[in-house]
Amino acid sequence: MMFDVDIDKGVHSRERSFRLKVSFKSEARRTVIYGPSGAGKTLTLQAIAGLLQPDAGRVAFGEEVLFDAATRVDIPARARRFGYVFQDYALFPQLNVRQNIAFGLTSGLLNPATDVRDEAVEGWLSTFELTQVAGQRPHQLSGGQRQRTALARALANSPRALLLDEPFSALDPDLRQRMRGELDDLLSRIGIPVLMITHDREDLERFGEARIYLQDGSIAQP
Repeated sequence: MMFDVDIDKGVHSRERSFRLKVSFKSEARRTVIYGPSGAGKTLTLQAIAGLLQPDAGRVAFGEEVLFDAATRVDIPARARRFGYVFQDYALFPQLNVRQNIAFGLTSGLLNPATDVRDEAVEGWLSTFELTQVAGQRPHQLSGGQRQRTALARALANSPRALLLDEPFSALDPDLRQRMRGELDDLLSRIGIPVLMITHDREDLERFGEARIYLQDGSIAQP
């Protein structure tokens, strides 16, 4: 499936005015957007996910148009069916591991029950070796366990693509290396397209089948 992205977004605050103008297409199984901090990587990922509305442009995945400013198409984030892993994982602190993973499967305003049972949740608990800590809350977990919980939550709803925002930046160097290997193995098994952003050269070398370099809000030559 192809990511077809052409977006224009202005972001303004008292301290800074920033314009994101990014246009690319990728049919690669693994695409990495990289570049220095403040280049617009996270804004780009958020616009693709539907968490940020561009001022102008178009976003499509395969044959489906997800956003088109000209025709006023803007598919809600949940309906885009992407799994999204935030840089800080964004786990719900009041929910245990099992509830966090099950959260994407629920509708409405109620949180999943503390002892929720679901085939997909049980499968990902097992896959990520989280069964023993399923009743614990995020503050009781190691960095690697928090990352695996966030990945399991993103995958529980069978997304058609996985969007990863600096997935290893919160980990110490030794754990970062091990988790790269675990994610690499997982992606090889599940086979869905991945769009990752990073500023880490090792992430780029390992996952960058297609590479897009961002600098000051636009695509540039590295």
